[in-house]
Amino acid sequence: MSDFVYAPPPDAPVVIHADHEVLVVDKPAGLLSVPGRGEDRADCLIARLRAAFPTVLLVHRLDLDTSGVMVFALTPHAQRHLSKQFEERQTRKVYVARLSGRLEPKTGRVDLPLIVDWPNRPRQKVDHIEGRPAQTDWRVMRATDDETRVRLMPVTGRSHQLRVHMAQTGHPILGDPLYATRAAADHPRLMLHAESLRFRHPDSGVVQGFSAAVPF
Repeated sequence: MSDFVYAPPPDAPVVIHADHEVLVVDKPAGLLSVPGRGEDRADCLIARLRAAFPTVLLVHRLDLDTSGVMVFALTPHAQRHLSKQFEERQTRKVYVARLSGRLEPKTGRVDLPLIVDWPNRPRQKVDHIEGRPAQTDWRVMRATDDETRVRLMPVTGRSHQLRVHMAQTGHPILGDPLYATRAAADHPRLMLHAESLRFRHPDSGVVQGFSAAVPF
């Protein structure tokens, strides 16, 4: 990854929903959620949003290479409320991914604890002794011998969880620069998209769901 050059897409973020407490957007692939290290990685989603929503506050993140639904808070109250929902696993996140090969059976769960792979960070790895619990449910949408389109429902929210868990099944996410190899890595982007997100509104307490069309 030492030859990586950050070249975020120029398009303005797509706002899915905005009210007095929350902001929901469709993050493009290739754009950092928050600033990275160095001036060359200052451009990011939250910085772009701040121009139109000056009080915007971070609640959760999506990887640089992942696209899809993200929620931001517009008040400290909303940030506390939403952050607690993520911490207590009260939100529901559904992703769509394209995997290498045919994933079987049609549904299942990966239950493998994860920890940062320090010498190779930001890579994560499975560690049954030191790792933190991590579970991912899957449901196959369609499959051929070459590729599987799948919905992924993370039970926990560890860094790179979906990417590591799918690689561990022997079916890495296509276009993954860290966990896929050979032909599976040779795609224009990581084929992982946060399709939908459900949470309770910080003000009304009503459960709301938002989605963003899969771009691949």
